[in-house]
Amino acid sequence: MKALLQRVTEASVSVGSEVVGRIGLGLVVFVGVARGDTEKDAQYLAHKIVNLRLFSDEGGNFNLSALDIIGELLVVSQFTLLAETKKGRRPDFIEAASPAQAKELFEQFVEQARATGLRVETGRFQQYMQVEIHNDGPVTILLNSRQ
Repeated sequence: MKALLQRVTEASVSVGSEVVGRIGLGLVVFVGVARGDTEKDAQYLAHKIVNLRLFSDEGGNFNLSALDIIGELLVVSQFTLLAETKKGRRPDFIEAASPAQAKELFEQFVEQARATGLRVETGRFQQYMQVEIHNDGPVTILLNSRQ
């Protein structure tokens, strides 16, 4: 399972003209589920993300986590994080989980994140979405539950 995190001052996700999720200060989390991922991957990433120190303290150092600042999370499913680009010019998504498995693990990830007490908004699974991000820093981190 992969997650791409972006520290934001605010963000939203829309489907068509409807805003389906909006947050203030916190993290946008794009989640890609791979073949073979399990509930343990979802638990690991959710715990890692909410505790990762990506927010600055008074001295400007990354010493505070989303939990420390009571940040918000906007979680968006993104199978394209599993793109294989070694051969040819078109990405191959063979490593992505089936939609049914991906949806189940995505929902488990969201449940784990909500269990921390943080406010968690989401996009809509398997929908074409527009994501508006006000990246803070910019700070962007890629995580992989298998590494």
